[in-house]
Formats: sequence, structure tokens, C-alpha cells
Amino acid sequence: MESKMWTGDDLLQMKAKGIKKEQVEKQLKEFEKGIAFENLKAPASIGSGIIKLEENKLQSWMNRFEKSSVKKMKFIPASGAATRMFKNLFFFLDEFDSQKENLQEFIARTEKNELTKFFQQLESLPFYKEVMNFQQLEKETVLDQLAVSFVQNLLDEDKLGYGSYPKGLVPFHKYEDEILTAFEIHFLEGMNYSQNDDVAHLHFTVAKKHLEKFKKAQTQIEKKYPKNDFCVAYSYQQENTDTLASTRDNQPFREKNGSLLFRPGGHGALIENLNQVEADVVFIKNIDNVCVHEYLNEIVEYKKVLGGILLEIQEQVFQVLKKIDAENPEALTEANEMLSSCFHSEEKIKSFTEAKKLLNRPIRVCGMVKNEGAPGGGPFWVLDHQGKASLQIVESAQIDHTNQSQQDIAAKATHFNPVDIVCGIKDYQGEKFNLLDFVDASKGFISEKSKDGRALKALELPGLWNGAMAHWNTIFVEVPLVTFNPVKTVVDLLKPSHQPQI
Repeated sequence: MESKMWTGDDLLQMKAKGIKKEQVEKQLKEFEKGIAFENLKAPASIGSGIIKLEENKLQSWMNRFEKSSVKKMKFIPASGAATRMFKNLFFFLDEFDSQKENLQEFIARTEKNELTKFFQQLESLPFYKEVMNFQQLEKETVLDQLAVSFVQNLLDEDKLGYGSYPKGLVPFHKYEDEILTAFEIHFLEGMNYSQNDDVAHLHFTVAKKHLEKFKKAQTQIEKKYPKNDFCVAYSYQQENTDTLASTRDNQPFREKNGSLLFRPGGHGALIENLNQVEADVVFIKNIDNVCVHEYLNEIVEYKKVLGGILLEIQEQVFQVLKKIDAENPEALTEANEMLSSCFHSEEKIKSFTEAKKLLNRPIRVCGMVKNEGAPGGGPFWVLDHQGKASLQIVESAQIDHTNQSQQDIAAKATHFNPVDIVCGIKDYQGEKFNLLDFVDASKGFISEKSKDGRALKALELPGLWNGAMAHWNTIFVEVPLVTFNPVKTVVDLLKPSHQPQI
């Protein structure tokens, strides 16, 4: 699109967001030409890119982590609203008419089978009493009538309004004397990470409109645990990372009032937020991946194991880099060995300059769980344009499912990415890396969305653990399935990992 085709209002809108016109025009070209799929070579697996933990080493890795004096921080993407979590309940309110059919008939007709479990186990939901008490609902009410009233109390903005809450502040776990949100559970995890550090450092990325809700909840949590020190930071997904939406024919998508539609650039935009973090070791974990107290110790232990592995590898890398600086003849051999054995790189280093370029990078240790069919990304060997393979986390949207050979490789995946990542973001001289230097800007996504009933194409930036970390040095480690307990839909709260054994 030529510059003269933008209106004055368009340019003002871009300026207000801090987005350059050239960026917008580049995005439109990406819609037109499309974004190349990843070129999968093979799934990563045990013995081929994924480390299987040895039981006799677990304690030593935990000890290394616990004795370390490095500054540790939890980085929790918490921007999302709970709307998706309650998607089927919103559908139920919109579509169910008790005058025309009963609840069972509705579920059978719409095939929303999870609603059966939801309504059968209402009393096991962490917010059950709160919802029932809101308008004095009676358990004995006819189920069809109770179902509608219960869901209205839960979701409607003029009632409890959880449908528009941030997911992190929705009640997740119900104990005899307390109800915990995912937000509070991350504080409990943070305490365990920082036993020798005294201060638990947490960073939440939130939507600006939800900030005051989070701060209010934080105040209550700090009162509840007066013997613990928390250092909590918040950040927003920056507006200048928003991307332009297009029509299906690759023209700028305009709102009814004629303004351009910009959309959040996806979790890949959070590399900007991560880049501002002041810490040595950063744990990344999604807001909804938490568990009840019974599993907490085991989960924290495996976080410490991943942290210990990072610190061990980091120490070895730093030693080699210092030898490279001294031009020690042994350094090139050691660098090649480290790239091959630790990071599974196919690169063969022939100079100190090459060695430094390939080793002096951020390091990430990524926990991987066995694939049990959950939707999402996984670990793969990926070929670049030169035919060199590297370990990457790949989302389903990055795979060409029309290509049979690529589909066959994806189908053989043995492991799944639970977003359980420990990051080393400082170099061997103690300086912070500029993480933006290690992003592969070509690894975005184009997805189909709609606005006001009109179809549109949305552009997402390279994902935080996909293209945004494409040029990090990567280690994949198998971790137990108990470490992965996401709440994608409300009925996930009925799983054992979210039901305290009272």
C-alpha cells in the first residue's frame, strides 16, 4: 500500500500507538505473501534432543539451585481474560431456551458434552457457594432453572462478573477455610523458589484495565503471609507491538467508524517485557498452570532441577567463553563439544569469533511433558533456509498440515510444550543480553478471526517461546506430567490436580 493511501486520521492513529507507517505497510505485505511454515526435520525425543532426567542427579541439581545466590524471578503471562475459559457457558446462556427443550436435549443437540460434567458437579467448583449465595439460589430448584441462574450469577457483569475477569483472579481451588486464585498460588510457588533469597520476585504481564484488581489482590495476599517478602512488578503488552488486521483480500480492516483495527500481537510481544526484567534466572510459566497443595512440593522440586541444570550449563559455557577471550587453544575444541553435546548444534566452529557468537547467547532450559494429545506446541528439530537443524518449540499453526510429510513428522511427536521454561538472560560478564537481538522476525502467525460478524486476518508476532527465542541456546528436558495442570476450560477445575483432598 502506498503512503498516499493512508488518511490523516490513519497516521494519527499510528502515531498514538507508537507504530511507524513502514511497520504497518510491512505487515500488509506479510498478509499478501503469507508467512512460511516451519520446515520440520523430526520431532525431538528422548536421546534425540530431549534429556531424560536421571534420578541420582536430581538432588545435586536442586542443591545447586538452592545454594546459588543469583537473583531469581517468576515471569507470568497473565494478560488473558477468563472469557475463553467460560466459552461454553456463554454459548449456553445465548442458546438455551427452557421453553423449547430441556438441558439434556440441549447438550445432546449442541454436542457441548462438557456441560454435563459442569452441571453434575456444581458443588465441587471453587466458586459454588459464592454463586449460590449471590442471589440465594436453592439447590432443590429444578436443574434447568438452576443452571441458567447459576451461570448468570457467575458470568454476568452486573452480578459476579467472572466472565470478564482476568483468568488469574478467578477462584481456582477451594479448601475448608480459604479459596485460592491462580494469582495467589504463584505467590506460594514464589516463596518456595526463594527460600534462601528471602524475597520472592514475581513479574506479571497484565492488561492495563485489570491492574487495579491485581494490586488489590496482591495487598490481601501480602497481609495473609506477613512473614514473607514479595517484590512484585507488573507490565503491559506495549501498544507499539499491536498489529494491523486485514480483510481477506489483504486490505486494511476498518472499524465501522472508518478507523484502522489494530490487535494485540500475541504473546510474542512479551519478549519486550521480558527484556526489561532485572534478574539472573527467570522462570516462565503461564498463569493457569497451577495445582493444589498436594502436588506443590513435587512441582517446585522439578522447577529447582531445571534451574540447577541451567546454572550448571551456564557455568560451563562461561568458562569456555573466558578461555576464548584469552585465546586459549583448547577453547575451540571445548566450544565445539559444548555446542554439540549441550545444545545439539550442527555448527562446526573454526574461529574464536564464531565460537563467541554461537556460545554467548541467552540460554533456556525447557521442561517437556509426554504428549497425551493436548492442543498446542511441541519440541522439534527444524531446518533453516541453509538446511541446518536446530531445536525449536513449534506451534501447530506453524506446521503445513497440507504437506503430508510434514504432517507425518508432527504426528510422531512424543512430547508437548507445557511452557515450563528457565531462562539465563545474562552473559558471562554479568551483562544483560538484549533479547531482541535473538528474535527471528520471520516466525509469526497469520490466523482467521472476525469482528462485528466480518471475517479478518490477524497477524501474531513470533511467539515468546517460538520465534522470539529462536536464536537462544536451547535444552529440552523431560519433566513429569504432574507439572502440567492448565485450566483451559472451566471443567478443568474438576480434575484431581485442582481438587484438594479435604
